[in-house]
Amino acid sequence: MTTAATSAAPPDGARAVTAFAGIAHFFNHLVEPAFYVVALVLPTVFGMPYEAVLPLILGGKVLTGLAAPLAGWLADRWGTLTLMGIYFFGMGLAIIATGLSQTPWQMAAALAAWGLFAAIYHPVGIAWVISASARQGKALGVNGVFGSLGPALGAVMAGALIDGFGWRAAFMVPGLALLVTGVLFTQAARAGRIPAGEGRRRDGAAAADGTAPDGWQRAFVLLALSMVCGGLIYQSTQAALPKLFEERAVGDALSGGLLGDGAFGPGLAVMLVYGFAAVMQVACGVLADRYPLKWVYLGTLMLQAPLLALATLASGLPLLGAVMLMVMLNTGSFPAENALIARFTPSRWRGTVFGGKYLLSFGISSLGVPMVALLRGWTGDFTLLLSLLAGAAAFAGLILLLLPDPPEKA
Repeated sequence: MTTAATSAAPPDGARAVTAFAGIAHFFNHLVEPAFYVVALVLPTVFGMPYEAVLPLILGGKVLTGLAAPLAGWLADRWGTLTLMGIYFFGMGLAIIATGLSQTPWQMAAALAAWGLFAAIYHPVGIAWVISASARQGKALGVNGVFGSLGPALGAVMAGALIDGFGWRAAFMVPGLALLVTGVLFTQAARAGRIPAGEGRRRDGAAAADGTAPDGWQRAFVLLALSMVCGGLIYQSTQAALPKLFEERAVGDALSGGLLGDGAFGPGLAVMLVYGFAAVMQVACGVLADRYPLKWVYLGTLMLQAPLLALATLASGLPLLGAVMLMVMLNTGSFPAENALIARFTPSRWRGTVFGGKYLLSFGISSLGVPMVALLRGWTGDFTLLLSLLAGAAAFAGLILLLLPDPPEKA
C-alpha cells in the first residue's frame, strides 16, 4: 500500500479521503471518553479509588503526543496510506486488548498501545485532509465534526454498553469496528480509489515555493503556547466532564431522574456537549475560510475564559449550557489552528510539523489528566480546576495578539 498507487486517483478520490479520514478521526476520539465513563465503574471492578483509576490512561495519552512527531516523519517518507493502514489495525487490536484486561496493569499496558497507534492520526490524517482539499477551513471543519462525534457517541455508547452488557463491551465493540474499517480501507487503497493527497492544494506562500514565510519563528512559538493551553483545556475537561456531570446532577436535570443511577445519564450529557460542538465545527471552518485566521482563532480561545469561569459556579442545566458553549469554542478553534500551521509550513514538512503540534497538544497537555485527579483529590471538587483553565484560555488569547499575519492563499 503506497502513495504511488494513488497518483492517478479517480475524481471522487477527495470524497474517499473525507470519508476515511473522518472515520479515523471519529475512532481516534472515541476511546478516551469511553474510558472516562468506564472509569465510573472500574473502582468496583478493580477495588481502587476513582482518583487512582484515571491515571491508567496516562501512558497512552503521553505516547499519543510523544509518538506524533515520529508518525509525521514516517508519513513524509513511507506515505500517508501506509501509516493510515497501520493506524486502523493497530488501534483496533489495542482497544480489544483493553477490553480483555484482567488487572489495572494490563489495562494500562493496553491503553499505552492504544496511545502509540492513536499518535498516527493527527499528524498524518490532518495533513492528508489539508493537502487533498481546495477549501481547507471547510474541509477541516467537516473532519472536525467526525472528531467531535467521537467523544459525543463514545460517552453515551460506553454508558449504554456498560449498563446493558458490562464494561468490557465498551472497548470490544469499537475495536472490532476499527478492524472492519481497516479491511475496507486496505481494499480501497490497493484498488487505487484513495489518493494520498498530494494534489489540489491551495496553500499559502509557505507551500508555494517550499520555504517558510517571514515571521514563522515567532508564529510557531506563539502557536505552540496557545496550543498547549487549548490542549490542556480539551484534555482536562474531557477527563472531568463525566464525574462533574454526575456530581452536579446534570444527568438528573436532563432526564428528570428517568435514567436512574447508571452510567448512561452522565454519558448522555457528554454526548450532547460534543454533539453540539461537532455541528459548530463546520461553521467555524467556514469562518476560517472567509475571515482572517488569526482573529477567528484568537476569538475562539478568548471566549472560553468567561464560560469556564461560569462553570465553576453552575450546576444542572446551566452547567450543561456553559460547558456546551465552551467545548464548541474549544473544538471550533481547531480548523483555524490547523490552517494557520499549514500557512506557515512548507508542504514537504507538513507531516513532521503536525507531529510536533500534537506532541504539544496531546503529549504535554496530557498532564491535564493527572491534574484533574490531583486537584479533585486535593479540593474535593472541580472548582479550582475550572478556574485555572479559564486563566489558560485568557492567556492564550492575549498572546495571540502578537501573532504575525499569515500568508494569503495562493
